[in-house]
Amino acid sequence: MKTLPEKTIQDAPLLSSEKDYFITRGDKRYAGLHLIIDLYGASHLSDAAYIEKTMRHCVEASRATLLHLHLHHFEPDGVSGVAVLAESHISVHTWPESRYAAFDVFMCGDTDPEVCIAIMREAFKAERVGVQEILRGIVNE
Repeated sequence: MKTLPEKTIQDAPLLSSEKDYFITRGDKRYAGLHLIIDLYGASHLSDAAYIEKTMRHCVEASRATLLHLHLHHFEPDGVSGVAVLAESHISVHTWPESRYAAFDVFMCGDTDPEVCIAIMREAFKAERVGVQEILRGIVNE
């Protein structure tokens, strides 16, 4: 996984007197970091309570603010859901029969979404983890 430059949160708004929560890292200014996290060879993917506990751990460790968390357990297997954050969201879709889970972690402001990768790898005992990083809302390219 690549390491991003140190970030700063912008205090100077673009269009109003309120803080805009955009992030500056190096020469990039953007709204937030979106991580697409694929877990392969993973376990606990039909256990909604375990998934909820892990998502709550991610929210706390990343310094995000949880507004609402809803998960739906499918019969016979699988879970889909979302943690709505003040800083955006974490979503999940699982395919236990294939030992695969798809997580989206999108956060803005003074958060650390990258910590979710290690938490998910460990919690779900993933044999392999794929991560794509997308800077959302880049304003100075």
